[in-house]
Amino acid sequence: MNALQNIAPALTMSSREIAELTSKDLGHVNRDIRAMLDSLGDDPELEHVREDKDARGYTVAFHLGRELTYTLLAGYSTQLRRRVIARWQELEAAQAKTPAELSRMDILRLAMESEQARIQAESERDKAIATKAEIGSRREATAMATASAKSREVARLQHELGRNQQHATVIAVEKATGMAFPKNAYVDLRRVTQKYGLQAVSVVDARYGSVKAWPAVAWRECHGIELSDIFPSQEAA
Repeated sequence: MNALQNIAPALTMSSREIAELTSKDLGHVNRDIRAMLDSLGDDPELEHVREDKDARGYTVAFHLGRELTYTLLAGYSTQLRRRVIARWQELEAAQAKTPAELSRMDILRLAMESEQARIQAESERDKAIATKAEIGSRREATAMATASAKSREVARLQHELGRNQQHATVIAVEKATGMAFPKNAYVDLRRVTQKYGLQAVSVVDARYGSVKAWPAVAWRECHGIELSDIFPSQEAA
């Protein structure tokens, strides 16, 4: 008898099965159950209610014992109540059989139903975990993409302002190094720029409208300054 009790779990009926038996929408049945549970307050029977939740934590189905199932049916029509009660009687009759009355097929069926219920519960749990992990991965990917986009935007703005690893204005280098250059510092910078067949880049300046940003090689030869040292790459960060 103990082995049989281990095979056959405590009888419950899910809101999915109630919905099928009554031809009602599952969402409506869940709503009715929720209203019933709220109205019962601290009833001891509530301890036996089980809920199936999705990855977001929303209840997708309830599992009720016979007493709560019958309480729920009080608000349904006689015809619908009869269908559900008949199904409950079938379940109870099957469980009430003694070991001597159970055929080998009955025992196998009960064992199979119990195993299927266990597998379904594990599958729903694994699916919920996988869904949460997928949501977390999507959020992380979105955050990384956003950070990368912001990094690229900073690099673009720095390029426009003439303070990057390829070009820099005299003003930008002065601010970054604390050095002061003579007003004609551009002369040597321009000479080296032309020497290598390069061009300065015009950038917007609040005081002068626009100023020249000189290539890294010009800064290196004229003043021994490496733009890569004073303007770290935002992309690399």
